[in-house]
Amino acid sequence: MAYWNSRGLRGSQLEENINISNKIYFEQGLAVVQKIPTSIKPVELDPGKGTIRLAYFEEKSTVDYLGNVQGIPICFDAKETSQKSLPIANIHEHQMEFMKAFQKQDGLSFLIVHFKFCDDIYLLPFEQLNTFWINAQKEGRKSIPYAAFDKSYQIHSCHNILVHYLPALNQYLTRKD
Repeated sequence: MAYWNSRGLRGSQLEENINISNKIYFEQGLAVVQKIPTSIKPVELDPGKGTIRLAYFEEKSTVDYLGNVQGIPICFDAKETSQKSLPIANIHEHQMEFMKAFQKQDGLSFLIVHFKFCDDIYLLPFEQLNTFWINAQKEGRKSIPYAAFDKSYQIHSCHNILVHYLPALNQYLTRKD
């Protein structure tokens, strides 16, 4: 059972920026995408501060975000790395299973990956992720190198939309069709 303490899970800057972007998408009628909370069970409380000091995850989460973009169901997870590659170990088997099942229901699954070393953000389609995942399970490479990310799926900010992923998603849809 995984445990959490108050020093962890403070929320990444990437997720905060995605949340702000999704709020703007909603307000502009472009998409309805919500962060899926991870349920925790408090074990130890700090009565003086009214905060949780120790907790454990009640169940495995699926992905970070679920929603609909102009009639297209989407699910995605946000990942950050300081390295020049995304470790496959950062992606859990239950997340892969969920994204695969989501794809089978005609939804789109992907990752949004932030490379901190260069401050680049990319959309990684499930099909490409799955190829790396399968190879890693067969004792292949255990990470996805920065160079493997398609530059046409790079995500930029635009005005007040900090993680403007809809253009990259549109590019992916255009190629997919």
